[in-house]
Amino acid sequence: MSKRIRLNGLRQSTVGHTAIGLWRHPDSRAHEYRELAHWTEVARILERGTFDTLFVADALGPLDTYQGKVDVALRDGVQTPTDDPLLPISAMAAVTEHLGFAVTVSTTYEQPYGFARKMTTLDHLTKGRIGWNIVTSALESAARNLGLDRQIPHDERYAQAEEFMEVVYKLWEGSWRDDAVVRSVEDGVFVDPSRVRPVRHEGEYYKVRDIALSEPSVQRTPVLFQAGTSRAGSAFAGRHAEGVFLSTYETAGARRLVTQVKDAARAAGRDPESLKFFPITTVVVAETDAEARAKYADYASYASWEGSLARWSALMQIDLSALDPDKPLEYVDTDGIRGMVELFTTLDPTRTWTPRAIGEFVGVGGGGPVLVGSPATVADELERWMDDADVDGFNIADPVAPAGHRDFVDLVVPELRRRGRVWSEYEGETLRERFTGAARVREDHPAHVHKWAE
Repeated sequence: MSKRIRLNGLRQSTVGHTAIGLWRHPDSRAHEYRELAHWTEVARILERGTFDTLFVADALGPLDTYQGKVDVALRDGVQTPTDDPLLPISAMAAVTEHLGFAVTVSTTYEQPYGFARKMTTLDHLTKGRIGWNIVTSALESAARNLGLDRQIPHDERYAQAEEFMEVVYKLWEGSWRDDAVVRSVEDGVFVDPSRVRPVRHEGEYYKVRDIALSEPSVQRTPVLFQAGTSRAGSAFAGRHAEGVFLSTYETAGARRLVTQVKDAARAAGRDPESLKFFPITTVVVAETDAEARAKYADYASYASWEGSLARWSALMQIDLSALDPDKPLEYVDTDGIRGMVELFTTLDPTRTWTPRAIGEFVGVGGGGPVLVGSPATVADELERWMDDADVDGFNIADPVAPAGHRDFVDLVVPELRRRGRVWSEYEGETLRERFTGAARVREDHPAHVHKWAE
């Protein structure tokens, strides 16, 4: 029997995320990202389509690599302005019962002690539906504005992230016993102090000596996602991730990345088949293939070539405006997101990638394939990706928010249900139960090492 296709909705609290310039389309309401009603509507749409999660991306600095200034990013609304992704989650959880929420938060600019409480709080309020997309942040502008003189080098950010994970695992898994909260009115005891202990962490980057502030949530550790596909990123994902987000345009490239991370998981002593993989995918669907092609052409007419280059310049930490627009891009080590550099150089040798070609190619769906067609055509392509790339589902982007997600739910999901490829009703109470069948981390996960041993 074919495995179920897992679906995540992909958004950022901004007007220009993966599709740059399309906020100008008359059907787009991306500018409503500032309104709570917009996010609750998105959550209801995705839950109606039985999506596993809404994945909310984030950026912690303005995109100023292109031309050495922020002007193009501001004109095209490229990830600036942007709001905090954590804050709408409680409201979205209040209008849904099953949809999970995977939120991007950087280990480089958070303190693990305070962050652990934030995520436990969200796991309490969502009743176990929270996930965390672990990033180390690549933007030089984020470093300048968040207390650093310059960006920490790429591999050192991952070394710091390793210790960050150790600290939050201790806080989530090892500080409070499951039965610490006794709430005994007769004895006048809310928490039994003998069942709570300090973590006493003394490391290179962090010192956290005391008890966790929050009592354990149903999942304790949130479901862990990661998106890095550099050598350091893959090793980190192999150790920690339960879900892995991919950016690649070809099934062969996706399969290589899946194999790379699974090998890292196996080397870390984990079952590689316990990890789930989700490529970014943009879907433009209509009742017929011809109508879908016309819709795509309409969308493409609003795409900004220069705005797309501003986004990718920041991601790769290469000023594409300084290069010959028609000269092939060569791979270089950067302190940016190396997987993005590899995406347009070493990982796909069948294409010649120039800055101009990149800008045109990513206009409607930056980061992954753009599937255009009728519900049957789109479903065929999704099934092909599942088989050829060895992935578990897709991060469905929305180039004309929220119309893209609504179209997918109204047109593609019924076709996938007819084929038995997506569920009609949710299974499991928590987000992790849909991944592993249990609310708590698996025994082969590094977080489990820190569990309070009775």
